[in-house]
Amino acid sequence: MTLERFFAFAGLLLLTATAPGAAEPPVLVLNDTNEAPYTTPAGDGLADQVAAEAFRRAGVRLKLVRLPAERALMNADSGLDDGALARIAGLDANYPNLVRVPEKLLDWTFCAFSKDASIPGQWEAIRQRPTGFIRGWKIYERGMAGAEQVLTAEDSAQLFRMLQLDRVEVVLYECRMGQYLLARSGLRGIYPLAPPLARKEMFIYLNKRHAALAPKLAAALRALKTEGLYDRLSQARLRPPALARAR
Repeated sequence: MTLERFFAFAGLLLLTATAPGAAEPPVLVLNDTNEAPYTTPAGDGLADQVAAEAFRRAGVRLKLVRLPAERALMNADSGLDDGALARIAGLDANYPNLVRVPEKLLDWTFCAFSKDASIPGQWEAIRQRPTGFIRGWKIYERGMAGAEQVLTAEDSAQLFRMLQLDRVEVVLYECRMGQYLLARSGLRGIYPLAPPLARKEMFIYLNKRHAALAPKLAAALRALKTEGLYDRLSQARLRPPALARAR
């Protein structure tokens, strides 16, 4: 157990040791591989706020822990953590201890980025070039399976550094997160390729010991959308990255 995990576990014990009548809601620790504008250190990203409110309505407090994408899935599946925040549908086929909350958290648009904006955003064109993606992103593992020139990174900073240093010609990431990263880091001369490779619904996954919570979270997410809160948060949080940088 890492030191971070030890203190997280100790904190949970303290929360459950409160006096009768003053019990706090249980805390679930979910792995998070998102970045701005979906999750931020301040907790004011779209996924931060939507998921936190859904968990609150379901009677649970949410704690997010950042982990590399592949390790995040392994930890959630093994039960070391309670789940994963935003992943594509179908992961429960390979991770049998994960239960998908049957209402999407948000949509992701998957894009390729390159210094050469003339490269078409198509799998056939990308597979012919040296390409990088983050280890554990299943949509890209499948799309690049069998390609000869593939490098994997642990995180987005390492991924875009490979492109900046010309170790690859193309990197694969999420469109908005990539644009926010480029604006935040000040990198120039890197462009999203058109068209996007895919648009996918992203879901919360829970370890199977929390399976009873899945329908409650789904109902809470649906209510947020019906009430219009989801749309209001989306409009506020998914601003163009230039505006976000100027804040």
